[in-house]
Amino acid sequence: MCGITGYVGDGIALDDGDSDGSVPDGDEGGAAGDGGFAGVGDIVHEGLRNLEYRGYDSAGVALVGEASGLTVAKRSGEVNNLTVPDVPDASLGVGHTRWSTHGPPTDANAHPHTDCVGEVAVVHNGIVENHEALKRDLADHEFTSDTDTEVIPHLIEEELDADSETTLLDAVRAVEDRLEGSYAICAVREGEDEIVVARRGSPLVLGRGDDATFVASDVTAFLEHTRDVTYLEDGDVAALSADGVEVYADGESVDRGVETVTWEADAAEKGGYDHYMRKEIHEQPESLRQTIAGRLDVDGGDVDLDVSFPPGFLADLEEIQIVACGTSNYAGRYAAQLFEELSGVRATVEIASEYEFGAGRSPDRTLVVAVTQSGETADTLGAVRRANAAGARTFAVTNTLGSTVTREVDDTAFIRAGPEIGVAATKTFASQVATLTMLAVAIGRERGALAAADARPVLEGLRDLPGAVQQVLDAEPTVREAATEYGDSEAFFFVGRQLGVPVALEGALKLKEISYDHAEGFAAGELKHGPLALVTPDTPVLAVLTDGSRADETMNNVTEAQTRGAPAIGCVSAGEEYATLDVSLPVPDVGLVEPLVANVYLQLFAYHVANDKGRSIDKPRNLAKSVTVE
Repeated sequence: MCGITGYVGDGIALDDGDSDGSVPDGDEGGAAGDGGFAGVGDIVHEGLRNLEYRGYDSAGVALVGEASGLTVAKRSGEVNNLTVPDVPDASLGVGHTRWSTHGPPTDANAHPHTDCVGEVAVVHNGIVENHEALKRDLADHEFTSDTDTEVIPHLIEEELDADSETTLLDAVRAVEDRLEGSYAICAVREGEDEIVVARRGSPLVLGRGDDATFVASDVTAFLEHTRDVTYLEDGDVAALSADGVEVYADGESVDRGVETVTWEADAAEKGGYDHYMRKEIHEQPESLRQTIAGRLDVDGGDVDLDVSFPPGFLADLEEIQIVACGTSNYAGRYAAQLFEELSGVRATVEIASEYEFGAGRSPDRTLVVAVTQSGETADTLGAVRRANAAGARTFAVTNTLGSTVTREVDDTAFIRAGPEIGVAATKTFASQVATLTMLAVAIGRERGALAAADARPVLEGLRDLPGAVQQVLDAEPTVREAATEYGDSEAFFFVGRQLGVPVALEGALKLKEISYDHAEGFAAGELKHGPLALVTPDTPVLAVLTDGSRADETMNNVTEAQTRGAPAIGCVSAGEEYATLDVSLPVPDVGLVEPLVANVYLQLFAYHVANDKGRSIDKPRNLAKSVTVE
């Protein structure tokens, strides 16, 4: 949710091969790809487009020029409907895509927000929890929006008015001390040639270019321009100029270092697919290869995740607690069963927003595993902080280098799935489960609970997982036919047992997210304990009937639905047959990760149902990619 982008520099000369045409005709400098020139407004507007995947309902920009001063444009709706002003002398600018938290999506509530005299503009991600109290302190100021953000430029205005020698950097430092909550802030001021940024609990990354500097919520905003990045940490305040960056922590200058992003810029583009989601479904074989690369020793029955635990910790381990939200929670549910089977440790799964470190647990004998694609999920970070406060050891499974969760846990394993743009998670779910499976094997082996001979078939399944997923992708035409035949049904039920349960839950979630159809996922045995009352010939049942999901018992429950007229679609282990199924989708033999392969069929089914209905697949209504508020 919410996206920040910013740029300081003299613009970028474009040659014929530089762009995909993302700078629109009519913006300053002409269209990209015509050998022309992209000015500050062009670059900021382009950054906003690159951040659309995060989910938003309004957008805006603020540009600063030496003669033109501060120019702000904003409006509700899509980025392409935002007219960016022509400001030829602009030397810096910031932009924002907003996902509403305080006040509806209106032009007035869109960012940037300004002070009373229109000299300061601010964009902000997160929530200012004490904004009501601050607004009372600012009673003599004029407010024009419903947002919590608007207090920030007015607080900056007061600091600047108090002393004519105060710079924007000084003012932001002072204001930051008065804010409670989570935020990423970018501020600009008429007459100053810097963007000043601050972060606490919401991500900001800086891009280092030649004679230019970028800032954004995510590197995808500026990746086509530079791969050299600096990740800001909580409490950092930074001043960005065309000459570089100065970062401060507790008032002292610090060096946060520069990292190089290794994935290609076109990895964040659609690559010929109609939607990012379908592209990312088809990227799963490669993402899984990246996830397992260099980590499996199949012959030795071992795993190397490049993490280590204190001596004796795993031997004394009593419980693994997995905390996560949404799709990541379902990945955790899948993994919890594997932790118990492979590592011999009791495993529980908590919805992160509900998590408390309960009485009766021993902190020094508990491992809390946070699963979060972005590494910035507010509810999951809150759970990590509660676990840390209790004294438990914490571990993150995430996709994002430099994310907040990596700095707040004791150890991290990266899923290495590459950028995921579509709001509905697909390839990251597969890579999360694969990474957690490797962690379960690693813990089991180190604890002596898992023999190499028993680990070997699990690792063979992981090794063969990319090829198995490719076989499912090759069967997409069959799934498309099923989606067309059953897509207009009244409701959908997804069922499975054991490892099939989290896959059923995830399958139902995908269909809900992008098609807006009613779908439920649950353990197949529960069908007769209530949901059967809803079954009709217009409620298809989609079942996981693979190794690891007690297929025969699940099929008994499916048959109960079929006798009430419900059509049945089954993801079936290769070589098995259930003659009564209306559609049978074969799943290659990969052992414990077979249900994970079956999930790809469910992703494709959801995609084609939604596509047939003309839904906004990559940006489903009311949803956001990175949920950075609680």
